[in-house]
Amino acid sequence: MKDFKIDNKGSGRLFSSSFLERLTRTHFLFPVILYYLAAISCVGYAIYETSISFLRFWWLFVPGMLLFSLVEYLIHRFLFHFNAKSPAELQLQYNIHGIHHEFPRDKDRLVMPPVVSIVVASLFGYCFYFLMGGNGWILFGGFLAGYSTYLIIHYSVHARRPPDNFLRYWWKHHSRHHYASVHSAFAVSMPLWDFVFGTMPPKSDTGRSGATDDQHS
Repeated sequence: MKDFKIDNKGSGRLFSSSFLERLTRTHFLFPVILYYLAAISCVGYAIYETSISFLRFWWLFVPGMLLFSLVEYLIHRFLFHFNAKSPAELQLQYNIHGIHHEFPRDKDRLVMPPVVSIVVASLFGYCFYFLMGGNGWILFGGFLAGYSTYLIIHYSVHARRPPDNFLRYWWKHHSRHHYASVHSAFAVSMPLWDFVFGTMPPKSDTGRSGATDDQHS
């Protein structure tokens, strides 16, 4: 990733075109509401079409949410943080994710632009339906609900002060990724994946990542 100084109060520009620049900025509530509603629609359609049992519903919906958390981890680790070397690769990486690391508290860039996320979500939805038929809609509903939940978590850890309870762990974990080691702590909604795949931050980073409150001042 390109070297830059982290700016907790600033905002960067990606395109000279005002139209394209506007497409890169999104209020986080728009996709949160959009994908929760889409999740409800998928589940409602599946229940109406398949008359699925209550138990089977939960055996598909909850794994859908868990599957999203795994996909989130894999995309963040291997796509957003791919091993960029050439100037063109470094610029591409900066455009898709590096700018978020340079300006981690830019509230308009804490979610993926809907013009991109709708395409990606549609591809996943098609794959689930192709593999599982009507039951795939329930898995997809859980997947979309997982995405909206992730958006809330990611927005909160960047834009809100950490709470004085167990939820504070999510703030500290993601702060390590941004302020201590960009090569670890890739999971946002489910830090368990970092433990499973061996990307937990080194213990030596714990002290430096403890400045969570200062980063939100």
